[in-house]
Amino acid sequence: MNDGTNILTNRNCMKAQRLWFDESRVHIMMEDGRVGSLPIRLFPKLYNATTSQLEDYRFTNFGIRWEEIDEDLSYEGFFAVENQPKSDNVISKIFFEYPELNVRQVAKRSKINPTLLQQYVDGYKNPSEARVQEVIDILHRLGEELQKL
Repeated sequence: MNDGTNILTNRNCMKAQRLWFDESRVHIMMEDGRVGSLPIRLFPKLYNATTSQLEDYRFTNFGIRWEEIDEDLSYEGFFAVENQPKSDNVISKIFFEYPELNVRQVAKRSKINPTLLQQYVDGYKNPSEARVQEVIDILHRLGEELQKL
């Protein structure tokens, strides 16, 4: 198992085997069997692209290139520690998948201390099931308000 420390020195050896998308992430499988993924929302050009545009890519020596939408992702980025969720808790995953969410504003709406919510997001603390449900309920209410616009 590669812990990522040799990625820079072996970057010319990295070769992708497969690329695919699901509803929220772009996934890649390397020839050595490693699989990495990134939230598609982090890349507005990919997030807003048509299926046809997403399928029109090519593997390069260093990453993936979408010519029509002028987007490039490096292979390294799929395996960089800073691009992976910092915790397995649900709140952390939600904020990782939806980076447009503002921790302070969600905390304010849910009457949770902003520092505490940030600690959940960063994985320093694990929320209780009740706290997770509280945050999910607030996000659902926010979604309902947005749908009324």
